[in-house]
Amino acid sequence: MAENHKIVGRSTTRQFLLLGLMVLAVLTISLFIGRYPEPYWMPPSYLWRDELAQRLVLNLRLPRILTAFIMGMSLGASGAVLQMIFRNPLVSPGFLGVSQGAAFGAAVSIIYLGRSPLMIEASATLFAFSGLIISYLLARNIRYGKWVLRLILAGIATSALFSSGVGVLKYLADPLSELPDIVFWLLGGLWSVTWRDLLYILPVVLVALGVLFLMRWRINLLALRDETAFSLGVAPSRERVLVLVAAVAATAVVVAVAGVVGWVGLIVPHIARLVVGPDTRRALPASMLIGGIFALICDNLARTLLAGEIPLGILTSLAGALLFVWVFLSGHRWVRG
Repeated sequence: MAENHKIVGRSTTRQFLLLGLMVLAVLTISLFIGRYPEPYWMPPSYLWRDELAQRLVLNLRLPRILTAFIMGMSLGASGAVLQMIFRNPLVSPGFLGVSQGAAFGAAVSIIYLGRSPLMIEASATLFAFSGLIISYLLARNIRYGKWVLRLILAGIATSALFSSGVGVLKYLADPLSELPDIVFWLLGGLWSVTWRDLLYILPVVLVALGVLFLMRWRINLLALRDETAFSLGVAPSRERVLVLVAAVAATAVVVAVAGVVGWVGLIVPHIARLVVGPDTRRALPASMLIGGIFALICDNLARTLLAGEIPLGILTSLAGALLFVWVFLSGHRWVRG
């Protein structure tokens, strides 16, 4: 038994070492991917002999790369945590009304509060948290099923309400100016990201991911029935609320900056479990790293493939759907549940 634990430990160390090297490689290569001075690639020598290239990398490309990676980490970690807590492989970070709440908040800002990036982000964040609060209050008053089922049903209802609100606002929006802004925000993208946006999300994301990382071993227990978890020394209700708030907070701020970027939080945890196994102690940090890599690769393609940028949400949905089909056709036991 002890020998088996040593073998598993060495294998896990190698896997995370490989993931860490992949992260460094993707981050470094991303600095030189773009449409200047020619499509697709910028020679590294331009960094010390071309002033325009230096400004481009430091002021535009670097904050965007870091934001994309942090966004992927947040969505991947949130998806892994929520899928474990709700014991449902189809749960994603936005299902509690978070993503649709953020979309509604962004649309409200674009039409009524002004189209400045800071105002849109603040409004989207506020309504994203409102989605969680409404879902929680609805779940407390639903008289059907157990708590997990009630929260899922409440999240579906809340998402539908906000989605209807977005539809009404799109109908009321000016079709020549406001409606295109709403549509592009809903498609998701990082084309306008600056250092200010990165600093906007960084404090919340660091705290939220820190909480999730420190509690990763207890999330295994929170996935058990309340009676079993309580007998093992866990306070299920209190700790689930803490984990949910942390996961939703990380999702809310990145969605507020990037728009609705789907499928990252749904598919990345499955890939992480394929790589390191279903134990959240390993699957959670793996989801962070793989989520960052996945989002960054998709964003590199979004800003490079065509002269006009492709919305990031389109690429993550396409890649995520293809990976989703592959993962579930692979038939691993933790996928089947």
